[in-house]
Amino acid sequence: MADTSDRLQELGTAKIGKLLLKYSLPAVVGTVVMAIYNIIDSIVIGHAIDDPNVVSGIAVTFPVMNLATALGMLIGAGSATRVSIVMGQNDKKMAEIILGNSVQLTIIIGLLYITAFAIFLTPILKMFGASENSLPYAREFLMWVLPGMVLMNLTFSYNNVMRATGYPGKAMYTNFIGAGLNVILAPTFLFGFHWGIKGAAIATDISMLITAFFVMSHFFQKKSELHFVKGTFKFNWQVIKSILYIGMAPFLINVAGSLINAIVNNSLLHYGGDNAIAAVVVFNRFVTIFVMVVIGICQGMQPILGYNYGSGRHDRLFGTLRLAAICAVIITSIGSLIGAFNPRFIASMFMQDQEQIECAMNCLKITTIGFWMVGFQIVGTNFFQSLGMAGKAVFLSLTRQIIFMIPMLLILPPKFGLNGVWSCYPVCDVAATVVTTCMLIWQVRKIKNEKFHVSRA
Repeated sequence: MADTSDRLQELGTAKIGKLLLKYSLPAVVGTVVMAIYNIIDSIVIGHAIDDPNVVSGIAVTFPVMNLATALGMLIGAGSATRVSIVMGQNDKKMAEIILGNSVQLTIIIGLLYITAFAIFLTPILKMFGASENSLPYAREFLMWVLPGMVLMNLTFSYNNVMRATGYPGKAMYTNFIGAGLNVILAPTFLFGFHWGIKGAAIATDISMLITAFFVMSHFFQKKSELHFVKGTFKFNWQVIKSILYIGMAPFLINVAGSLINAIVNNSLLHYGGDNAIAAVVVFNRFVTIFVMVVIGICQGMQPILGYNYGSGRHDRLFGTLRLAAICAVIITSIGSLIGAFNPRFIASMFMQDQEQIECAMNCLKITTIGFWMVGFQIVGTNFFQSLGMAGKAVFLSLTRQIIFMIPMLLILPPKFGLNGVWSCYPVCDVAATVVTTCMLIWQVRKIKNEKFHVSRA
């Protein structure tokens, strides 16, 4: 029990830099490993199947899978944040109730969206920009990979909770298992067994199954700091409401991203055809690596922020925010530079057709101009989420994706064609970062003033 207490007490006492590294490094590895599932599939499929349409087919599956991920994050991010806050308040019983309720929510929501997607898959894919050429590939891949998405939701959700309760290293190791399997199985099924696009999907499903098993087994062990306890599985609507409220921010970020992808893909189909849609899959997969690193940093800072906010240690709260923001901007700046100066290498990783490669190179040069700012915006949004301020986090999550992107897509492409679509990305990056900066300055000042008045009283 002493070891258990130390795991949580260090969130309020250990040096911030050392603590953020301890919690963020495993989280970064975990999020990048999760992203590798899709990246490996894209690379292997793009080189195993000699048809340019397969790349654009995979491109239109991305927003559909993103919707499934969003539904998983609705529960995962919300439950992890609530667990961190109540553990900071020494309320372990409530943490157990949150744990029991969230697993049921994840499974129920997963079964619902798998059924809905299976029934309406073709119209959904067409809505997201699938053409007659790319639709068969997109449909075949998703029909095989969708059953495994609920397993990915469980893995994501409970990796966050595992990390929030003092096991960042273990959360990292479990993800390595799935990624390692996918690296081996995807090429084997495609090149060795010649299963085509469904081979990559089956490899992903198997990897997700094994990973989910190892993650969930942690919470059945009584020696774990937080584990499943009899009597905590009964639905507590107040708990469910709090989970959904906090998880709404990352959920809406992903839903908004999927909707914007639908609009963008249809604009690309109009101004550049299937090659332009294939180009955006290169951009999405490339920036995903850097975004996932930043999200890993945010997942690492989340239990630190939640615990210290719950216990009133505001100096540690702001110190963690500052350090996380600096690290995030460095990461996305690296991505911005690589995208601008080495686009051919990146494009060639995902596709063989030279015309597609040229289109993807032009896409990367323009879309990554403002990408260096994205790290700060993600950290800012997660700061509000970690403190349970879901309304503000939701607003920030919608600024870039909806409030700025939709008007830009209506203004720029009619004037500048395909380059106008690509230019929407840096314009929105700048605008969203300005809004995030203003809100953070206001919130930090408010918290400092509240602390000043309390201390004076």
